[in-house]
Amino acid sequence: MAEPARRIDKLHTGPRFTAADVDALNSRFADVPTIAMLRAVLREGLAGDVAAVSSFGAESAVLLHLIATIDRSVPVLFLDTGKHFPETLDYRDTVMKRLGMTNLVNLTPNAEALAARDGTGLRWSYDPDGCCEIRKVQPLAAALTHFDASFTGRKGFQSATRAGLQTFELDQTDAQGRLKINPLATWSSGQVSAYFEATGLPAHPLVAQGYPSIGCSPCTTKVAPGEDPRSGRWKGWDKTECGIHVDGAAEALPPGYDPAF
Repeated sequence: MAEPARRIDKLHTGPRFTAADVDALNSRFADVPTIAMLRAVLREGLAGDVAAVSSFGAESAVLLHLIATIDRSVPVLFLDTGKHFPETLDYRDTVMKRLGMTNLVNLTPNAEALAARDGTGLRWSYDPDGCCEIRKVQPLAAALTHFDASFTGRKGFQSATRAGLQTFELDQTDAQGRLKINPLATWSSGQVSAYFEATGLPAHPLVAQGYPSIGCSPCTTKVAPGEDPRSGRWKGWDKTECGIHVDGAAEALPPGYDPAF
């Protein structure tokens, strides 16, 4: 069973980080091992209040394991869209229990937004951007207003749109200077695989079935050998990201919106 979701009460409203701060952080940690960087961020409070955003997908356990070796109480935000594979929900619970992490926050879509804009539950079939906005973008945008920074599991090798990803960046979905931290930005696919092997972390059960990148079940298909790992996401659509890492995503947040924690 998943840990009960915990409500986050602290709301940040003032400016936090600047482009100069980002440059300084990237320079400071350019040649520093990932675990040392994470230790400094978490123990020295370099990023303020920080949460990890996890999809509990194919490679998510690596970042969570690294964080758990330092602080198991870091909030882990999971977008429970209502469209996940059952295997992903089981994997979420398995990983959290295995790592001993204590603060899982399940973010669910706003019930009124769902009723008004996706009453049939089929919006993914004709407007995947709109579906992602309701089920992912809005709940995460609301939750992240309570934090100064977030950890993501994005990596440069995953797709052409993520090539050259920096470890520290400003969250372009936030006008107040929230920090986005990508600890695995420069890791290779081989490094990720080696980490799984060295630590004995459980693999997502769908990876062995041909899913190297796993999202919501209606919009995720198998990937052929040699294809871009994310090519199975929104296949047939001109879409490569769900929207939570796209500029301007916070503009979709209605006034007074709050996710169901």
